Amino acid sequence: MAKPKTSLTAVERRAEELDTIAAVLPLERRDELAELLTDQDVETLRHLVNQGMGDNTLRALTSDLTYLEAWGLAATGRPLPWPAPEALLLKFVTHHLWDPQHRETDPDHGMPAAVDGNLRSQGFLKSVGPHAPSTVRRRLANWSTLTRWRGFDGAFASPALKSAIRLAIRAAPRQRLRKSAKAVTGDVLAKLLATCASDSLRDLRDRAILMVAFASGGRRRSEIAGLRREQLSVETPIEIPDGPPLPSLAIHLGRTKTTTGEQDDIVYLTGRPVDALNAWMTTAKIESGSVFRAIGRWGTVSRRAIDPQSVNAILKQRVAMAGLDRGEFSAHGLRSGYLTEAANRGIPLPEAMEQSRHRSVQQASSYYNNATRRSGKAARLLS
Repeated sequence: MAKPKTSLTAVERRAEELDTIAAVLPLERRDELAELLTDQDVETLRHLVNQGMGDNTLRALTSDLTYLEAWGLAATGRPLPWPAPEALLLKFVTHHLWDPQHRETDPDHGMPAAVDGNLRSQGFLKSVGPHAPSTVRRRLANWSTLTRWRGFDGAFASPALKSAIRLAIRAAPRQRLRKSAKAVTGDVLAKLLATCASDSLRDLRDRAILMVAFASGGRRRSEIAGLRREQLSVETPIEIPDGPPLPSLAIHLGRTKTTTGEQDDIVYLTGRPVDALNAWMTTAKIESGSVFRAIGRWGTVSRRAIDPQSVNAILKQRVAMAGLDRGEFSAHGLRSGYLTEAANRGIPLPEAMEQSRHRSVQQASSYYNNATRRSGKAARLLS
């Protein structure tokens, strides 16, 4: 029997309120979010959902807000104050951007061990060393955005904060790393799909995830994890010479951070990816709701969607099963791999971008340029 509203604890009440916006939040972390976020935080997120904010943007804001609240509790013992004083913003910078060499002679430099241990025990810190400057800038930007939405002015544009960030980055330069060391091109994808050859639920699901993510233009982890049955619509089969018609499916991506609420980005699947997706949904009896779901130990299909991190874990597991190096591939490799494969096959960049939904020609063309440079005459002067 459900508890009356009046007898719910604050955490239980926040968990129920988060359920009302669960379609755009990582469901598996609902209880964790309810513990870390305050009533005001949850109310802000509900407001943003009602305002029609893009799902991906809201997920990023929620993730950063949760991290900031966890860090604030670990560093000060209290929830974040709104607006945050300049001293707290400077503390955030010094805890996340620091010089590893200076740390060797001064153990108090950077993030204190107690704060580090607290965040690491909760799974908020995994790598060793200072944060990437881009991550710190993004979290500060989202912190500033959330501050404005609460009706406050913050110190995010203060000269002291800007100077602290600039000096910290200069003192501890980091090499810019690609999101995935190697692209998942067609030949790599074939090896991964070969590990999904059985009719088991797990093989059917993972095969569908890999094929849909790649063929739909290299969809992001969040888009694959959040895909719902209601976003799919059957299209007229594609007629081809000397063969049966190919099944066709449209994926309605809805709002994204680069579209307005009235726009609906659509990408298409044709042929084998459609067959793979239909085989999974039929076997798993998915008629509505989340398409890609967790599978229990005894082969039971969960009602909840997988989280974006699971997409990355599934890809890495298949990479290892294919005998490849797990460290060289990540889920972003499907996105870069789609454009790289399109370049290798001579597909015009504008046509590929229609499917990948890249808005930046410069970003998308970089994959084309790399593919051309590898096989071009300039790289074969001494061949």
